[in-house]
Amino acid sequence: MKPIAITLGDPAGIGPEIIAKAFRDAGTQMAGCFVAGDLECLRRGAAAVQEGQAGLPVAVIETAAQAFDVPPRCIPLLQVVAPQAPPPLAQVSAAAGRIAAECVTWAARAALRGEVSALVTAPLHKEALAAAGVHFPGHTELLQAEAAAFAGRKPADVPVRMMLASDELRTVLVSIHMSLRDAIEAVDVDNVLQTLRITHASLSALLGRKPRIGVAGLNPHAGEGGLFGREEVDVIIPALRAAQAEGIDAHGPFAPDTVFMRARHAAGRAGEFDVVVAMYHDQGLIPVKYLGVEKGVNVTLGLPMVRTSPDHGTAFDIAGSGRADASSLLEAVRMARRLAAAPLRSA
Repeated sequence: MKPIAITLGDPAGIGPEIIAKAFRDAGTQMAGCFVAGDLECLRRGAAAVQEGQAGLPVAVIETAAQAFDVPPRCIPLLQVVAPQAPPPLAQVSAAAGRIAAECVTWAARAALRGEVSALVTAPLHKEALAAAGVHFPGHTELLQAEAAAFAGRKPADVPVRMMLASDELRTVLVSIHMSLRDAIEAVDVDNVLQTLRITHASLSALLGRKPRIGVAGLNPHAGEGGLFGREEVDVIIPALRAAQAEGIDAHGPFAPDTVFMRARHAAGRAGEFDVVVAMYHDQGLIPVKYLGVEKGVNVTLGLPMVRTSPDHGTAFDIAGSGRADASSLLEAVRMARRLAAAPLRSA
C-alpha cells in the first residue's frame, strides 16, 4: 500500500498538535503516514504536546515513500511549502491560510498522480483561506477544483458530496457550504438524484453491497403531503423514483426529526439505513456531531482519490495548549486506510 499524506491544516490552530499526538500515541496505526507541511510549524505543535515527556522528533523525508522507513513515535515530514517562521497561534492570517491551502493542494496532486493512497486533512480556517486569496470556502471545493483540473474538466463536471460518518451514523449532504436560503434553492431534482447516485456508488464500494439509503425531507414532517411546503412532492419524490428505477435502494422522504434516529446503529441493534441523505449542511451534520465529535470523520465522495478529515475545526481557543483531542484524526486515518483498500468510485 502507498503512504497516506496528512496535511498540516491551519498552523495557527490545533492541526499540528493533533497530528503530533496521533504519532505519539497511536503506534503502528500511523505507520506509512507522513505530514505534508512545514517543519517549524510541526515542531511547534509537537512541543505543545510533550507533557513532560521526551521531545517528539520530526524526521524530514525527501519522498513520500520514505514514510515507511521512519520508526514509531517519530513524525515523518515532507516539506511542501517554502520554509518559514510559524504564523501566530490562534489568529486568522493570510500566512496561515496560504500554508494550509498549499499543503492541501500538494497532497491532492500527489494523490491524483498516484503517489499516495489517500489524504487526511487537518482542519483549516475558512477566513484565513479567504485572507490568503484562496477562493474556495473549504477543503471540499478546493479538492473538487484540483480533481477537475487534473482531468481537464470543469469543476461542475466532477460532482462531489460530503459524507460525515461514525460507527453509529452516516449522512451525505445535497449541498455543503452555502447560506440556508441558497441551500433550499439547491434542492432540485438533479441535485438530489446526483447525490443519491454518488452515495450509492461510494457506499457500494465501501460496504461491498448495495447500501440502503434513507432520505430526509426538507420541510417539517417531510411536508405533510404539501401542507408545509412542496419540495418533497415536486422535487424529492421524483428524484427518489428516478433513483429507484436505476436500482438504487433509496427510501423516503422521511421526517427529518426522526430519520436519523431510525438510521442510527446502536449496540446490539443495526440501524434501518446504512446512510441518510440530508438536504443541507446542518440538517445532516448536527446529528452525527451530537453523537460525538471525536468519533466523526468527514469523507469527500465523488473524487478520484480518497480524502478524509476530522469533523471538527481549528479550535483557536485551545491552540498551543496541548489539550486538543486527536481521536477524530485517528478515526480519519482508520477510515482512509479502509477506503484506500476499497476505493471510492465517482458516479
